[in-house]
Amino acid sequence: MLTELGKKAKEAEKTLMIATTEQKNKALKYIAQALIENADEIIQANTIDLENGKNNGMSEAMLDRLKLDKGRIKGMAKGVEDVVLLPDPVGRVLSETTRPNGLNIKKVSTPLGVIGVIFEARPNVTSDAAALCLKSGNTVILRGGKEAINSNRIIAKTMREAVKKSGLSEDVIQLVEDTSRESANALMQMNEYVDVLIPRGGAGLIQAVVKNATVPVIETCHIYIDKDANVDMAADIVYNAKTNRVSVCNAAESLLIHKDIAKEALPKIKAKLDEKSVELFGDEEAVDIAKGIEKATERDWGTEYLDYKMSVKIVNSLDEAVDHIYKYSTGHSECIVTENKEAAEEFLNKVDSAAVYVNASTRFTDGGEFGFGAEIGISTQKLHARGPIGLPELQSFKYKIYGNGQVR
Repeated sequence: MLTELGKKAKEAEKTLMIATTEQKNKALKYIAQALIENADEIIQANTIDLENGKNNGMSEAMLDRLKLDKGRIKGMAKGVEDVVLLPDPVGRVLSETTRPNGLNIKKVSTPLGVIGVIFEARPNVTSDAAALCLKSGNTVILRGGKEAINSNRIIAKTMREAVKKSGLSEDVIQLVEDTSRESANALMQMNEYVDVLIPRGGAGLIQAVVKNATVPVIETCHIYIDKDANVDMAADIVYNAKTNRVSVCNAAESLLIHKDIAKEALPKIKAKLDEKSVELFGDEEAVDIAKGIEKATERDWGTEYLDYKMSVKIVNSLDEAVDHIYKYSTGHSECIVTENKEAAEEFLNKVDSAAVYVNASTRFTDGGEFGFGAEIGISTQKLHARGPIGLPELQSFKYKIYGNGQVR
């Protein structure tokens, strides 16, 4: 089954990579329209997934990640429409030079080819990933988690029909309906058909893909309250970064507070987080400062909770905060809250993550918020792509060389 998907994707790639911007945008507009028109059918399928999730003991945070309603489907359609407005990344001349022998050499952006996207219980990823791949000239094989399979089936069917209506091959978008572990592992090793894999999900999924994949992989947050922080601002930022949507990868998971401000800042931050019943797990100093904080274990410092939970550590200096981040961070997003410009610049320069903030919530690490349109994931690696993966990151390049009879 996967081999058949791979063959179809490779065949569809031949026409998509040379499709005009107008052809691709037409397909995307049809997709956005179709998502709205089929909202009731999508929600009906999603209701089945939600019911199955509840019966299987899925957490409230994960159920929220899974849930679709008309508002979220409108958001999905808007995400597709936003991609229409973005410039076409294919065929851009990245550099050009003429050699002494007369050869004219152009470096031109080209699609990666066939992209495999492995993701968890977030059905909106289905349309986000498909839209970005289509606009960037890449065919896509989507493999979501079993938790969202009914939703994903209808969304993929809706998009394929819309693409076919536009005149392009529906096989530019395909869904792996077998949600077994075996199908995921097989997709990770389809070197003959898949050019690159993009996992989108928690640390466990990323690690599984990196460990098992033979296909090249593009991989996918701490807040430090400095001694010179504005405490009210700090409380608002932590509250937003933790509770705005706890099940996403840019939600803050760990809080570091300088000892000089901890007695003032921690109680105020905790009072704010109490509004959403966030459980805090802290070191001995944090436990002593504020009531209701449970004692943290070593495991808490590196845990991606994706829930209303957060670790808290009191540090003696900015350098200690940076060292802690280096030891436990996934390299995704980190933030410093401070009024001290020198401390802010030091943090920006020393912390080696994909996105590093000063006085702003980590929730902004998102393709839409960065102005990239929808994004297919967040890369924490350093080769090829880093941070939100938008249209430019879904391109490779080739050299076009023009001669007039040169020989060597």
